[in-house]
Amino acid sequence: MTDTTTTGAAPVDTTPEAAAPAPEVATAAGRGTAAAAASTAGVPASAPRSPIRAARGSERTAKSWGAEAAKRMLMNNLDAEVAERPDDLVVYGGTGRAARSWAAYDAIVRTLDELEPDETLLVQSGKPVGVFRTHEWAPRVLIANSNLVGDWATWPEFRKLEELGLTMYGQMTAGSWIYIGTQGILQGTYETFAAVARSLGGASTGSATGAAATEPSATGPAAPAGDLRGTLTLTAGCGGMGGAQPLAVTMNGGAVLIVDVDRTRLDRRVAHGYLDEVAPDLDAAIERVSAAREAGEALSVGVEGNAAEMFPELLARGIRIDIVTDQTSAHDPLSYLPIGVSVDQWQAEAARDPEDFTRRARESMAAHVKAMVGFQDAGAAVFDYGNSIRREAELGGYDRAFAFPGFVPAYIRPLFAEGKGPFRWVALSGDPEDIAKTDRAVAELFPEDAALHRWLDKAGKQVHFEGLPARICWLGYQERHLAGLKFNEMVASGELSGPVVIGRDHLDAGSVASPYRETEAMADGSDAIADWPLLNALLNTASGASWVSIHHGGGVGIGRSIHAGQVCVADGTELAAEKLARVLVNDPGTGVMRHVDAGYDRAREVAAERGLTVPMW
Repeated sequence: MTDTTTTGAAPVDTTPEAAAPAPEVATAAGRGTAAAAASTAGVPASAPRSPIRAARGSERTAKSWGAEAAKRMLMNNLDAEVAERPDDLVVYGGTGRAARSWAAYDAIVRTLDELEPDETLLVQSGKPVGVFRTHEWAPRVLIANSNLVGDWATWPEFRKLEELGLTMYGQMTAGSWIYIGTQGILQGTYETFAAVARSLGGASTGSATGAAATEPSATGPAAPAGDLRGTLTLTAGCGGMGGAQPLAVTMNGGAVLIVDVDRTRLDRRVAHGYLDEVAPDLDAAIERVSAAREAGEALSVGVEGNAAEMFPELLARGIRIDIVTDQTSAHDPLSYLPIGVSVDQWQAEAARDPEDFTRRARESMAAHVKAMVGFQDAGAAVFDYGNSIRREAELGGYDRAFAFPGFVPAYIRPLFAEGKGPFRWVALSGDPEDIAKTDRAVAELFPEDAALHRWLDKAGKQVHFEGLPARICWLGYQERHLAGLKFNEMVASGELSGPVVIGRDHLDAGSVASPYRETEAMADGSDAIADWPLLNALLNTASGASWVSIHHGGGVGIGRSIHAGQVCVADGTELAAEKLARVLVNDPGTGVMRHVDAGYDRAREVAAERGLTVPMW
């Protein structure tokens, strides 16, 4: 969940769009340079491909839709509309790649086309390493990315192994082939700011949960009342994930100022409708957003600059800010641009002396976070959006870095206790009308969910598709399978013009152990217990998911998380329906289970209401 760069940070998945430069890195064959180890986004040594675009339509070249879908989604991750640096195989987050090298990419595609419906391909950190006979219910692909034994789970060790061509950083949805562009994080960001709106005294405009006041609506369920009107949000990082922030705020009615070191990131967001405008300088930006705040206008304004300098400047000027967060690529110090280094110098400086670059980046993050704490002291709502910037700032010498909370314990955990999380789907047909039809189907399945209806309406009008048409919404335990089965019926009847891929972000209720993000401040102190995502992956494999992945690091960095992903394919068959009915119940069910075990009352209520067996509760 991170993304671009603002501060010193380069890009962000809390990372997702990576602007960091990239020296040549080792390929699977072991080619590379010494500079590669210093790179935040090791560039494969082999030549880049011509532009990649996933096939569209209902005809496949692979022997099953499970393999065909995996191939198309791998390609979609590297579509120029989607990826940060497709020539380098980087999808987002400064370093998050879809494959280890172009040779590995070619081998994956070739193998998927040849894969039998009862075979499984194993992928080790972006490299296909084996094909085994399993059965039709087994996943067509099993993926493990960046996983290191505890004592070796450090950035220097990882970069050494990456230089040797032995691993790659898969982020979350980059290396698991289910990234859908900025939209993928948009609703989660929208949900977070909706929860912020509630915390500031209003009912959320779009939160999927929580008691909210309602107002009459001419059509459909009552719409939640209250939003971020009259507030100003300050944030940074406008890349792949962070680029969702401005639209998420304005969809909730607020004004927002977003800082990024790379002007091209801001311009791209304007072109795609995620950002309203870019100001020529900080003074002009302040004037625009302050006027919007006073007028209760929803407006997003970007400004080029380093957040480590601009945040302290805004604090010193006494600019009234209501909400402060950040989505730069702070998880990896080499993906965060230090004060005094230009974007053009970034690659060379990171490669020349990675240890010194890390030190300077952390010092800049310390200044950045110190200003965030200053805004909190002045009365603003401040939260970490999951990119480890607090820990990096602490390592940079700032001792109050953890004075503000992460977004999950502050706003999202009640959703997780219900098994709610990011449910996403992609039309393999490539036809946007298939997404419009599935939007309507989801709305019909949940007629009383006013927040969901509001989101689908806004997304249908405001979300720019990047790559294959896709959608995301938050659904919970005993809800997701209803949507999956409906999509499968629509494929079978011909209402949809091709199969649908169904997945989720790794940011979910039961699929992550991440003490600086998803599992921060668990009620029972189990923040760092990594058994839970491993159980999630094993259960999804046993339940019939089309492909399953286990990753290390994600948007928070090496040594700081273990997370799992699953993807299913609705191809209209009875077998697909059976698999969907299991996976899409069991997957979010692990989130309820995990929170029951940690002692959350709401999770225990949900388990009792919806029939989840938890033996020792």
